[in-house]
Amino acid sequence: MPPLPQEDPSASVPVALDQMVFSPLAGQIGSSLGSDFVIAEWRDRGTPPGPPVFIAPVHLHHHDDEAWYVLEGALAFRLGHEQVEAAAGTLVFAPHGVAHTFWNPRPEPARYLLIMTPNIRRLIDDLHATTDHSPETIAVIYQQHDSALVSEDAE
Repeated sequence: MPPLPQEDPSASVPVALDQMVFSPLAGQIGSSLGSDFVIAEWRDRGTPPGPPVFIAPVHLHHHDDEAWYVLEGALAFRLGHEQVEAAAGTLVFAPHGVAHTFWNPRPEPARYLLIMTPNIRRLIDDLHATTDHSPETIAVIYQQHDSALVSEDAE
């Protein structure tokens, strides 16, 4: 490998290597403190035939965008009033203000990257940390992160 050009060391922000390299990413969330985006690689085991089993409830983010890149299998998305199935190799983008949810529409596992803002990561962390899964508590957690649950009827 050719040597890297020398940079002015005063222009570099010291960040630990384990905050910049995530190998393997599987099951981890990759970002460094102060980063503007976060990437997570996650899996969904698949669902039996029947109505969708949402991975997240229908919601929107007032100021944060979110994207998914399907690595294996497929994910289905509701974006506003539209529904789409995304096979491996597909990127799906949910801009702020668009109600959305997603699920694995197939019985086979799906593996995907979730690209999000630090605020969305904190939202997900708080949702995973709560032991109170009442609709009221979940709604408050979304509100605390500048997001909102959206009634399926309101779409």
